[in-house]
Amino acid sequence: MTADPFHLYGTRAVEAEPVRLRAGALSADFVNGNLRTIRHDGTEVLRAIAYVVRDRDWGTYEPELTGLVIDQRPDAFSVSYSASCVGPGGSRLGFRAAIKGSASGELMFDVDALPDSDFETNRCGFCILHPIAGLAGSSVTVEHTDGSVLDTKLPLLIDPWQPFKDMRAITHQVRPGVSAECRMEGDVFEMEDQRNWSDASYKTYVRPLALPWPYVLPAGEPMHQTISLRIAGDTKVAAAAANAGPVRVELGEAGPRLPDVGVVIYPEDVESALAQLPMLSKLGPQQLLLHYDPTSGHGLEALHAHARLAAAYPARATLECVVACAGDLDAELADVADMVRRAGLRLDAIAVSPSVDRQSTPPGSAWPECPPLEDVYAAARRAFPDMRLGGGMLSYFTELNRKRVPANELDFITHCTCPIVHAADDLSVMQSLQALPFITQSARAIFGTKPYRIGPSTIAMRQNPYGGATKPNPGGQRIAMADRDPRHAGLFAAAWTIGYAARVAPAGLEMLTLSSFAGPFGVLAASGEPVAEGLPRPIFQAIEGLCELAGLAHVAARTSDETKVLALAGRSASGETMVWLANLTADDVTVDISALGRTQLVMTPYGIARIG
Repeated sequence: MTADPFHLYGTRAVEAEPVRLRAGALSADFVNGNLRTIRHDGTEVLRAIAYVVRDRDWGTYEPELTGLVIDQRPDAFSVSYSASCVGPGGSRLGFRAAIKGSASGELMFDVDALPDSDFETNRCGFCILHPIAGLAGSSVTVEHTDGSVLDTKLPLLIDPWQPFKDMRAITHQVRPGVSAECRMEGDVFEMEDQRNWSDASYKTYVRPLALPWPYVLPAGEPMHQTISLRIAGDTKVAAAAANAGPVRVELGEAGPRLPDVGVVIYPEDVESALAQLPMLSKLGPQQLLLHYDPTSGHGLEALHAHARLAAAYPARATLECVVACAGDLDAELADVADMVRRAGLRLDAIAVSPSVDRQSTPPGSAWPECPPLEDVYAAARRAFPDMRLGGGMLSYFTELNRKRVPANELDFITHCTCPIVHAADDLSVMQSLQALPFITQSARAIFGTKPYRIGPSTIAMRQNPYGGATKPNPGGQRIAMADRDPRHAGLFAAAWTIGYAARVAPAGLEMLTLSSFAGPFGVLAASGEPVAEGLPRPIFQAIEGLCELAGLAHVAARTSDETKVLALAGRSASGETMVWLANLTADDVTVDISALGRTQLVMTPYGIARIG
């Protein structure tokens, strides 16, 4: 890669290249002690096998590896290493790992762990990821710990809870005549549908969530777990059809209109936005999503700030309102409505959500005290009788899927997503785009044709429903659950943003919000970034392009390899078609755009391009 890493990722830190392990038709990438992209004869069998240790806020430890030995032979490979995780107060967990793969299609990952002292964790053990592409809704066989066997299917629509519990093994078809059995030993495993969090996988993990967490691993008490993968059937190596040609773009029929594009505005960022009004006008969002949270101290002053911006920039405005639910609902929401009037804030809609619903309620946990949502929405309707009312979750689709709001009380449904809940590496973040069509299809299955909004959805996490807080990231690293992410300032975010819009466009959204205007989620640079402070980040061009597409008829646009390039197309009333392309990779990609009236286009790493 010759491009400047800082321009691509907002940081000069580049991820370590994986070590490709091969044994006949079997291959896997060894990355930071774990296995990624496990393939057989070119077909992805498992997305990952990883030994994961999480802290009390579900943050993931980065173990320090020592004594790494990799032995690669034509028909087999093996890996061994030692590792340790250091927790609060100097507590330490050490473990020894061994990995073996053979040309017969067998793979084994074995770990012996030993806490040096009492070690607190929310999870310690293996996670196995099955890909969703080609597997969602397909047949599988699940073996339980009591020996019983169930022939069933992976969920097609996103399961809010665990589709399978008490698992010992799961078998699926890799391709006709070839099956893969994944067997788990050493603890009780269950599966969750990670598409809830926009992960592109089903995750089988150790220790049921119904058991208490965090929990303590006692000092000196050893733990042993083994994952074994066995690929069986007609496994002789076939010559894979290499697709070395350009990625082709194809256009289909016109569908629903493309959504309005919003930017979220926090009270503390209003002054920056007012100082950059020409830049806001150039960006051209159709909607301002004005954040208001009385539990964070927002009051009349915050609404005055929003009113100044709404008066200066004539777009539609929605108040994203957290409801404390601390007393009388009518009194609380009437007070908000009164302050909105006193501030002179012009609004077109309000989206309300109880504060407690920003926190997740995992399986087996008690639901927090909260008034019935029907009562919350009725009070909001009485306080704002002439305004469109939205509801859903100010957190993620996960929470909306688990606590399904009474949509008949609402004018629109809303939720967010975040791609770094579980993993923050470049590949996982880009792969998260694959899960978005399943999220929108599942939301439509629940709420029908109700107007539907998504966002703010950004790479960084604006709130952590699964722990006490988001993770601070002053060093600008790739960290799961981080409150800011360096890639937001690089080309990476621009490609991810166009890709996101392309994936959700068929759902016919009413509004899509993928950034703020200023601040860590904004389209303008802060100090120390690839461009000078106050100038547009690369994501500016992506959001500007989406704003230009808003209201056009969505035209179905496909590419021959959507792991590399995604396309988003809109058609005006006069019949003119505009297409945005995003390169999702760190490599140059040649694109055949003959369907767009041109010949070829070479897209640079994480580049975006407008055609038409």
